[in-house]
Amino acid sequence: MKNILSIDVEDYFHPSEVQRSVDPSRWNTLPSRVCEATGEVLDLLAETGTHGTFFILGWVAERYPALVRRISAAGHEVACHSYAHALVYELTPDQFREDTQRGAAAIADACGVRPLAYRAPSYSITGRSLWALEVLVECGFRMDSSIYPVRHDRYGIPGHERLPHWIETPAGRILEVPPATARLSAERVVPVGGGGYLRLLPYRYTAAGIRRANEVDGAAACIYFHPWEIDEGQPRLAKSAVARLRTYLGLRGMKRKLGRMTREFEFSTMSDVCAAARELPVVRFGNPANPLH
Repeated sequence: MKNILSIDVEDYFHPSEVQRSVDPSRWNTLPSRVCEATGEVLDLLAETGTHGTFFILGWVAERYPALVRRISAAGHEVACHSYAHALVYELTPDQFREDTQRGAAAIADACGVRPLAYRAPSYSITGRSLWALEVLVECGFRMDSSIYPVRHDRYGIPGHERLPHWIETPAGRILEVPPATARLSAERVVPVGGGGYLRLLPYRYTAAGIRRANEVDGAAACIYFHPWEIDEGQPRLAKSAVARLRTYLGLRGMKRKLGRMTREFEFSTMSDVCAAARELPVVRFGNPANPLH
């Protein structure tokens, strides 16, 4: 079974954990490492002929258009990861629309391809920002990968549909593709998706989660990571102990894990894997107290 490989293209100073220590006004003063790190990712995927969906930050696309063109020319899908990596639930609908349109425009200007898939920074489409899905449809997006159906201190909608599905908004349908999870019991769902979970935990945890999605759920697993997660030499800007653990632990072994994962499992782009999405279930907006059911 083909699984979905997704890469969130942002620099080492963009993650939410780092932004607590580094104000965005400083971004232009910091040495960028995103082109080199993303180049290593592209080389790694080329070794196994693997294609993926690259959710690109508009801020990066605006400054490094050649990087976006390289991603697209290599046969990968280009998608939008916002413009400025702001958490959706901290924006107003108008601010979100402006940020999203600016990010998509920067990507399209760089490579001539308008992104049709979106992923919110830090999976920040939660119960209090579901209005963002309607805005995405209005902006022309057909796919979203922003709802993590787990409990976390910064993101997640516990109990939400775990597998790819359509969401019916007042503006129309959008295909929601959650990052991979595993259901251990009726009440317990654990994250598998990649990123910090792949970096911090033993490789066999993610491998078992992918196999469980394929064999038990009969579905593709959506795995994600960031280019900065293979960059051991990045400056350590996060300050708190928790932020440093979440951001920097496991950097050394991440590239090896990714290489093993792309050899052991088959991956492709989100659009390719979800080509038969018409057969997927539909989730609709409900009342304000229970927006999705």
